[in-house]
Amino acid sequence: MNLQDLKNRTILLLGKSRAFSEDEFLLQLQFHHITLTKEPNVDVEFVVEGRMMSPYEQNLSDTLYEEEKYAFMAIDLFEKLLAQEIDNDTLLMSLKLSNDKKRLKSFLQNSCIEDALFFKLLKMYSFGGEDFFENDDNRDVSAALIARFYENIERNHNVQYATTGIYHLITQTKNEQLLEAIAFLEPSKKHPKILKALALHEKTPRNVLKMFLKKGDEATKEAMAYNVNLDKSIARELIKNKKFAEIAAQNIRLDEEMFLLLSVCKHALAANETLNEVMQQELVTCNDEMIHLALAANECLHVTTCKHLLCLNNEKIRQVIYANSATPRDILESAYKEGNYNEPLSRNNATPQNILEELFKCGDAQILLNLAKNENTPVEILYQLQLESRFERAVKTNKAFAKHIQNENIGWLV
Repeated sequence: MNLQDLKNRTILLLGKSRAFSEDEFLLQLQFHHITLTKEPNVDVEFVVEGRMMSPYEQNLSDTLYEEEKYAFMAIDLFEKLLAQEIDNDTLLMSLKLSNDKKRLKSFLQNSCIEDALFFKLLKMYSFGGEDFFENDDNRDVSAALIARFYENIERNHNVQYATTGIYHLITQTKNEQLLEAIAFLEPSKKHPKILKALALHEKTPRNVLKMFLKKGDEATKEAMAYNVNLDKSIARELIKNKKFAEIAAQNIRLDEEMFLLLSVCKHALAANETLNEVMQQELVTCNDEMIHLALAANECLHVTTCKHLLCLNNEKIRQVIYANSATPRDILESAYKEGNYNEPLSRNNATPQNILEELFKCGDAQILLNLAKNENTPVEILYQLQLESRFERAVKTNKAFAKHIQNENIGWLV
């Protein structure tokens, strides 16, 4: 069924509208030449079951259904049909000319309208210099925004009425339109946490980041420097500040151009996990222990780089390499055979379990604590370690052990 089937017809509404306000519901019906009645008559062909039906209306619905004379429709479906017929441009112009804030708010609270229209309407709404939940209208609009886009809102309705709900939207979403909309909401300027979250988000649109670059405070710009996906043109401006350049060098997704631009920050670059093998090799050639140590700790350490660093015969660097989960298995096995690197090996999640089992036998307190924290430690060993008060907390905060307990559904041992 579509709305054309209902034009110039009479519908019986039992209960109330849901997505549309009562006034807007009547306006939409009038526009589509649909007559509304609250009592059955000879003209009624369709029955719409709305929300909050009274006992009388529920009994009437049952009676009419048994007569098999009428087509029944739920209010949700009927309102979706109405929403699909809205001419966006006409509505926007009407709201702009009338400056009817009440009607604008009712549309923003309407869950049936499409997201594209919602964002256009949201741009028209004025928070009047007040915060998201500082007055009733702002509260209703902010709650509608959160309810529309929040993941699994049915599990956490209270988040609709807290500024943390806006922040959670940012951390959850990959929707660039939503990020842009939040960025340009007037109350967002009052919340540094929201601005930082937007500055950090990989999907935040370029125009928003340009605004932050031009008008953002120091903290917001610093957060931008941590953005992995920072636009190059924005990055060029941002890294004119030495502090931001150091942060960006460690975090931004690198290509040859960005690597060259940030080459003055080699210590920070060495920690960047998007370095390719060629870039790492170039940094290895630097005669600088701090750069080598940062490379040795890089979780995307390439095999060739790893071997070159080991050839430097620097004990500090070796210790770091043997604790790095990116270090190849054969190199870790060779380190264990040497016998001098049990401590870093016990911390390494990539250390083979058979070696971790051998390390458990040594009885060294620091190594046992490392094993209690190590997510690759065999669960049988973790069970033993958690029986000792020295290591109980470390085992219980070990994600691998927590997952095992959850999967087995056996609860914590005490």
